[in-house]
Order: sequence, then C-alpha cells, then structure tokens
Amino acid sequence: MSDAATPGPVPDLDPVAARRWRERLRATSPWLSEEVGRRMAQRLSWFRQRPAAWVNWNPVLGGVQAHRAVAAQCPEAVVELAGDESPVTWQAAGLRPAPAAAPWWRRWIGGAATANAAASSAAAVAPGQADLLWANLSLHLYDRPHEVLQTWKQWLRTDGIVMFSCLGPDTLIELRRAYALAGWPPPAPAMTDMHDWGDMLVATGFAEPVMDMERLTLTYPDAQRLLADLRAGGRNLHQGRRAVTPGRAHLRAWQALVERELPRTSDGHLSLTVEVIYGHAVKPVPRARVSASTQVPLDDLRAMLRRPPANG
Repeated sequence: MSDAATPGPVPDLDPVAARRWRERLRATSPWLSEEVGRRMAQRLSWFRQRPAAWVNWNPVLGGVQAHRAVAAQCPEAVVELAGDESPVTWQAAGLRPAPAAAPWWRRWIGGAATANAAASSAAAVAPGQADLLWANLSLHLYDRPHEVLQTWKQWLRTDGIVMFSCLGPDTLIELRRAYALAGWPPPAPAMTDMHDWGDMLVATGFAEPVMDMERLTLTYPDAQRLLADLRAGGRNLHQGRRAVTPGRAHLRAWQALVERELPRTSDGHLSLTVEVIYGHAVKPVPRARVSASTQVPLDDLRAMLRRPPANG
C-alpha cells in the first residue's frame, strides 16, 4: 500500500452494519475474542517495562476476560476504556460503574471513532498520556482503519506502544469457497493482509512495526453448531449480502451446502479456518520538517527536547 495518498474505504465492508455491530450492547464477549485476547496478553511479557497508563479500545467486544488478564499484568496502571462502545455496555460487562449523564458534546457527536473516544469528560487517561493502546479483534471492523490508527496514535505518549489483533484474509476461507460454488454473495468482506497493515502503520506515523499471524482451525460436529457460533461471534458485514432475512428454505440450503462442501477432520467434524493477525508498533519522537519557516506544536517540541541526542 502506498503512503503517497490517503487510503480509501475498505472494499465491500458495510460501514453502517459494522458500526452497529461495534456499538451493540453486550454484557459478554464473543468467545473468539477471549481466546485471541488471552494469546495476545501473553505477548506483554515481550516488553520489559509495564505501562503506567493504558487504553483498551472496545474492551467488551475485544474480551472482558482478556481485559482483566492485561490488568492483572499491570496492577498499578491507570486504565481508560475507549472506542465505539457506550459506558452502558462497559457497566453491563462489569468493567465500569453506572455512567454519569453524558456531556453535551457526546449527545451531539455520535459513532465516529475520532469523536467517541473517552468514557467521560473526566477521563482517567488523557490523550497523549497512554503507554499502551490495546485493541483486540476490532480494527478489521472499520471501513476507514487509517483514521482509527490516527486516533490510537493520539492516545499514546512518545515511545508508547499500540498493540492490536484483527482477522486476516484466510478467515472463513472454506465458507467463502462454498458460497462461491453456490453462486451466493460472500459470507464476509475481504480482510486486509498482514503486510498492508504494516504499511498502514508506517504511513500513519508509527515506527518499528512488527506483524505476525497464526491460523486457528475451528471444528464443529455439524452445520447447526457452526451457524450458532457464527451468529454469536459476528455478522456478515459484506455490502453485497442478502437484503432480506433468509427463510427456512435458505437455512436448509445453507446447512446442506456446509455439510457437503466444508472439509472434515479425521473424526468427521467440519473444519473452518480463522486467520489472526497480530501487530505492534511504537509512536516515535516527532520530527519537524525542515523548511524556511517551521512550526512545531508545543507538545511535540517538548518530546523532541526530552529525547537524548543520538551518538555520532
């Protein structure tokens, strides 16, 4: 992906449906989010210094137990909840007490990741003060992810770390092939490749991006169990999905297609792939562009002055 131009929207992702899913009132987290969040939390051991302040982006969608796993590794840290979820969702999941009345600006501004950023007007962590921005299984749900990366960068202090996971292109690949054979619209939008996420991080102004991935194989005794899992974990956010709710005839056709076309394990279970992409990067010291007249924001100037000079 070139950094010469601002990236456009993610192809085929319905932004309205995606926003509704992110903002959905839920008291528990999808099990896949909890599993991936558990694996991502183990990666905190890679970093020598624990954060003194961190932000969890869409923490209920990303896993309540995963949130607690991170908090347990940083028991002295101050934490802020942010993203598109409402304080009511955080309260329902046991992450926050009952919210106070929303300030006037929250009543007038809705939905956008850049606006719906803090839990209240008295945030525990102010933008620009977080050592860690944690975002589990959320980034692929935005039609303009570069704007979300910019928001994450604004939360971080200089040398702060963004740590995230999202779904990759091979997610539901067996189901995609089955749908194509049946002539149906795809079961999900196309997912962004790991290397493109790395390019996007650099284009956004992050440094030292590290990307990797793993493939999880999920198995199910039958199509009905698989469908229940799909419904619990998400929605088809493809813009070309069926415009009406499928009836019983389509449900029977779907089950028959899945039973017939999906691969099976040695014990006869249906198998489905989920590709999980992990990434982390650093917010670097800002560097002023040299010109005849250079203007540097005061906070950036302070960060540059705090950094010791390079040797040589």
